[in-house]
Formats: sequence, structure tokens, C-alpha cells
Amino acid sequence: MNPNLKYRHELKYYVNHHQYHIIRQQLKRLLAPDKNADSSGQYHIRSLYFDDIDNKAIHEKLGGIRDREKYRIRIYNFSDRVIHLEKKIKYNDYITKVKATLSREVADAILAGNYEVLNDPRKPLLYEMYQQTTKQMLRPKVIVDYVREAYVSAAGNVRITFDKNLKTGLNATDIFNSKLNTIHAFDNNFIVFEVKYDEFLPDYIRTAIQANGLVRQSNSKYVICRKWLKFNSWEDQ
Repeated sequence: MNPNLKYRHELKYYVNHHQYHIIRQQLKRLLAPDKNADSSGQYHIRSLYFDDIDNKAIHEKLGGIRDREKYRIRIYNFSDRVIHLEKKIKYNDYITKVKATLSREVADAILAGNYEVLNDPRKPLLYEMYQQTTKQMLRPKVIVDYVREAYVSAAGNVRITFDKNLKTGLNATDIFNSKLNTIHAFDNNFIVFEVKYDEFLPDYIRTAIQANGLVRQSNSKYVICRKWLKFNSWEDQ
């Protein structure tokens, strides 16, 4: 564990629409809406996830490896106004995130396979990713789309999110294409309910989870969307 990073707890659940409406009503009056949300209380997230030549990120996740990391580029509401390069780190039951802002020019170069734009030792995350692209053949793998409804609380620094309409772009990597053809990643259109907090989880949130019989899940949205793709050439044989 890197002592210079702030680690948080993360709990994930799949909920159906009935459970979503109940939990939302239970918690909405106790939490403040995310300041980034629009008038409907939501915003769109699109992430382009990367993996290496061995598909390390997905195989470690499916293999139950507790300490792992993955890279992604993330935008909001189909806009290039804010573009983040992020590394999500999991350590035991804790998570943290390191991120850096990208220009549209740099992001386009990465999408075009020009990884030299990352070769800047003055920018640690970009340089780290550059090394991964050269040594481990880190490459874009899958686009993950969803609509997020988020609420926050200062007590425990809690953030709860409902991620809806999860879709995948399959083999497409053009993250800025607002007309990108996507397909639903869940057959039953579940909603991903996530709870992130620091030192403690307020009782009213814990009660809402227990009262609705939620079962903690481990699969990430990246894994769910990558399962639509073939990992190996031998799968065509």
C-alpha cells in the first residue's frame, strides 16, 4: 500500500429497478446530490479501459487477485472539456485512484497509437503508462458507458452511486464518438449500486443495504463489458 495515497472502502451491489427506487427514496433525503449532475440529477460517463498483451487486468480480476490496478481514459457527457487518464488501484478491500488531465490532442494521439505523447518523466502517471505501452503492450480494449446518479455525505466522506444503462462499445475505441453503436451489457438491465467511504459507514446506509437484502458483488463494469469480447485467437478455432 502506497502511504502517499488516500485509500477508501468500496462496496458493490447489483439492484433491480424495484430495489433502486426503494433505496433511492431511503437515502435521497439524507444525502446531497452530486454537484456535477444535471437538472435530472444524473450525468453520463464513458471510459476507455486498457489492458496488456496478457490481459492481465481482467485475468487478475477473474482469478481473485486482491491487489491489482487498471488504466482508463474517462470523459463526461460525451464532451472533451474534461479528459482524465486514471489508474484505479485495489489493495485488499480498499481502493484509490490516481489521475491526470489530458488534452484532446494527447488523447487523440493515444487513440491513434502514438504512445510517445506519454513519454514525459515530468508527468508520473503518463510516463508510467508509457512504460506499460512499451514493455507490456498496454492497449485500448473496451469502451464502458453508463449513466450515473450520485449522492454524497460529509459524514464518513460517503459517496453512493447508481450506475444505470450499462453498455459496451465492443471492439470500438473511439471514446469521443457520441454516435458510437453500443449494446446493453446486462441482459436483465440491472443497476450497479456502489458505496464508497473512508473510516466508517453511517448506520442509515448500512440499514438500507441490509433491509433490501443486497448481496455484495465483485465483478467490475470493466469485466462485465470485456466478457462480450474474445480474449484469445483460439476462441475462433
